[in-house]
Amino acid sequence: MRIKDIRASVHTTSIEVPLLSGKVAGYGRAEQREFVFCEVETDEGVTGVALTGHFLARSVVAALERHFLPAVLDLDPREIEAVHQRIWRALNPRAMTGVVSSALSLLDIALWDIAGQHAGRSVAGLLGGARTELPAYVTFGFPQYDRDQLAEAARLQRAAGFSALKLVVGVDEGGWREDAARVRTVREAVGDGVDIMIDANYLLSPTDAKLLCRAVEDCDLTWFEEPLHQNDARAMADLRAHTRIPLAAGQMEGHRWRLRELVDHQAVDILQPNACYCGGFTEARKAAHLAQIYNLPVAHGGGWPLVNMHTLAGLMNGWILEWHLGMAQVGALLFPDSPRPHGGRLTIPDKPGLGLSVDRDALRDTLLPDM
Repeated sequence: MRIKDIRASVHTTSIEVPLLSGKVAGYGRAEQREFVFCEVETDEGVTGVALTGHFLARSVVAALERHFLPAVLDLDPREIEAVHQRIWRALNPRAMTGVVSSALSLLDIALWDIAGQHAGRSVAGLLGGARTELPAYVTFGFPQYDRDQLAEAARLQRAAGFSALKLVVGVDEGGWREDAARVRTVREAVGDGVDIMIDANYLLSPTDAKLLCRAVEDCDLTWFEEPLHQNDARAMADLRAHTRIPLAAGQMEGHRWRLRELVDHQAVDILQPNACYCGGFTEARKAAHLAQIYNLPVAHGGGWPLVNMHTLAGLMNGWILEWHLGMAQVGALLFPDSPRPHGGRLTIPDKPGLGLSVDRDALRDTLLPDM
């Protein structure tokens, strides 16, 4: 079997957010308007698919079609380490991230999809088959909500069966004090016995993060995700030493060395490699093995659950999956037969590869024209 073609395209859609009238452009925050869909075709007619998020989407497409394809043409798609070796030597000998990591993620995910289809096994099974279902938390706390809406949205998700909920912090004009009030609003709305996570998406300074932690330490948070600018591992280690709230990070890191930095600095309690950004399942597996050596769990952040469910289900230290309401809607649109959580748990499809069937009409309807 040989790689014969890589096709990639940029898409957009809009989502329904509970309690907000009309549709929200994109799939979450204001910048999350585009995503990249990729297909890798082989000479035996087996095609693998993948997707990733909004970062420099058109550059990712150009990288795949103009640079990655010539580098990997006619390689065996099942020899994934050899593919990575070719990419590192030919295109990324200095271990850059950004566009090259997103493009590599798409290629790698599609190759695992091909390998699974060829073997008749799910990607989760190929990764190790540690479990067939996962707990899931719902990312519901969009910044568009006021406090009353946030409380009602939290109650809606509890009624839907989720016992773990995440909200965004670090974006309100009221600063950390308003963030603290919103966290308390959610805790009061759902009561005890419910996991609450918060996510700053790199947006806080070390000082503001410490002040927020101090203000909500009695709210029994499960984790504080990516609290600091640039995922500064040194500063995160200092924050971790000054709070009882567990810290989680890693979802947007572009390869194993950046993820290793978080572990080496003892900056996190939970590592979060995301296959759609870190270089695919191949890099995510290496990061998870690193985490396992240090007795760290691997949890999911950064969205695209229909891909990342395989990492967590396959590997021994996989933990909990993010069901991001926006990206879950994108997944349901493109892959209508994809799984959904029930009672806060998701069952991994017993199908070869990613186990996803593409709706070609939806793919065409969401396509952005070339610029």
